[in-house]
Amino acid sequence: MECRLLKKVVLLDTHAWLWLVEGEARFSPETLGRIEAAAAARLLRVAPISVWEVAMLEAKGRIRLTQDCRSWVKRALSPPGPALAPLTPDILIDSTRLPGTFHGDPADRMIVATARALDACLVTADARILGYAEQGSVEAKGLS
Repeated sequence: MECRLLKKVVLLDTHAWLWLVEGEARFSPETLGRIEAAAAARLLRVAPISVWEVAMLEAKGRIRLTQDCRSWVKRALSPPGPALAPLTPDILIDSTRLPGTFHGDPADRMIVATARALDACLVTADARILGYAEQGSVEAKGLS
């Protein structure tokens, strides 16, 4: 399912957030324009579990940040960047009860549940999430 053009909230998957902050040119002009418009309208979000994922990737040496992790996250969540989405009991419970068929990765499940709770368009390059979106249970947009 492609995101509706007039969607109010855009939620970035963890890798999309990393790439955006680090200035990696992995987004199509259309997708980057949508992200920038959401940021300007203060409607750009990142799920709290993405902070955990970034910290884990950095701690394991799988990514290198341009500054220490706490400083990077603080900068990455400051305007005009995304705001932190809420992590509510409903999102946590819903992540265990996603409709249809979805894989078991807890972080992906929480990100998808957050997108559903916010009625957001999830920007991701994750083929499994994009495939799940085709089932109609979440709106997602690829990077191209």
